[in-house]
Amino acid sequence: MSIFSRIFGSKEEPAKPSEHAVIVRVPITAANGTEEEIQHLMGLESELESAIVEAGAGEFDGNEFGEGEYVYYMYGPDADSLFASVERLLRDHDLAKKGVAEVRYGGPGANARKVVLSS
Repeated sequence: MSIFSRIFGSKEEPAKPSEHAVIVRVPITAANGTEEEIQHLMGLESELESAIVEAGAGEFDGNEFGEGEYVYYMYGPDADSLFASVERLLRDHDLAKKGVAEVRYGGPGANARKVVLSS
């Protein structure tokens, strides 16, 4: 600990336990998808969020799209429970079922498994 830290206190926040994640990548047309694709995929978000909350499995953190894919981000303490809470919605959705889910057991770089949603 430096002298400044002892005098003024440390501004470092304690490390958070790494959260598990489910990251779903759905292919879209061209770089940014069609307006219809984006609206359809955005429409699924409230259903995903509700399913996660209802199961007490974590949180829906948002999306991003570009470079030919639409990505959903979901986080919680148990990746398998989190995925189980949204799996049926993803597999039943016309566009999302063409995607792949990464079920990650910790922060970035942690062990993960890939799930092809069309299977």
